[in-house]
Amino acid sequence: MRVFVTGASGFIGSAVVGELLAAGHGVLGLTRSDEGASALAAAGAEALRATLEDLETLRAAAARSDAVIHLAFNHDFSRYLANCEEDRRVVETLGAALAGSGRPLIVTSGTGMSRTAPGKVASEEDAAAPSSLAPRAASEEAALAAASSGAAVSVVRLPQVHDTRRQGLISYAIAIARAKGVSAYIGDGGNRWPAAHRLDTARLYRLALEKAEPGAIYHAVAEEGVSLRAIAETIGQRLALPVASLAPDEAEAHFGWLAAFAERDLPASSALTQQRLDWQPTGPGLIADLERLEEDQG
Repeated sequence: MRVFVTGASGFIGSAVVGELLAAGHGVLGLTRSDEGASALAAAGAEALRATLEDLETLRAAAARSDAVIHLAFNHDFSRYLANCEEDRRVVETLGAALAGSGRPLIVTSGTGMSRTAPGKVASEEDAAAPSSLAPRAASEEAALAAASSGAAVSVVRLPQVHDTRRQGLISYAIAIARAKGVSAYIGDGGNRWPAAHRLDTARLYRLALEKAEPGAIYHAVAEEGVSLRAIAETIGQRLALPVASLAPDEAEAHFGWLAAFAERDLPASSALTQQRLDWQPTGPGLIADLERLEEDQG
């Protein structure tokens, strides 16, 4: 199968490309840089130099592929709302290119987009909140619209994806701890974030592609919820920094834009995903990877 992968040279995308190639698939990978193009070529993939704003290029690449995995997202959180709407347009473009073809399109979202009651463990059967409340859910709204137009769309919701180099939003918390000289959490730190290892996540994308169940929502979750206090304490130990609890009204001054995420309780299950895809995560847990941060982070 020839698979068009956006974000192919990124943290998760590069692992997905490796997983696909190892399984015998061909890959056309979207990348913005010469460095990314070189890395894709070295891995055995074909590189496509373009950005998410090049919608006609994306449309053409999808049209000449057997399947699409959309992973790219602009993580400049200073323009988060604009980035979410940009992703909506990308999903709309990819969906239109594949409409009626039966060729799979896998769209990426986040487990935190689920509309669940506070403290409830989110499942794959939970609908996404409206993008007016959770802007990143714009991707799922576009996926649903594409499905109604005849595209074979499924969604993979990501937790905090990690290895010893990067850990999703936690990487920003690490940078803040180093800059502020303290590793912090809010209140009692009992709020939880789900997590999965990068290689387990890549394998899930391949399985979702090969099983191609239109309309499915998958959770790439290995650990349902790791407490923010445990995360902060591990960061403090690894960086030899003090650990502190912050009052809610102190959170924004410490965390900046991350404060909106740092206080949320977002546990999520992958029981249905594991059953449907026969996906069994085997990688190290989040805390184990934080304990082994590579030198450029520790």
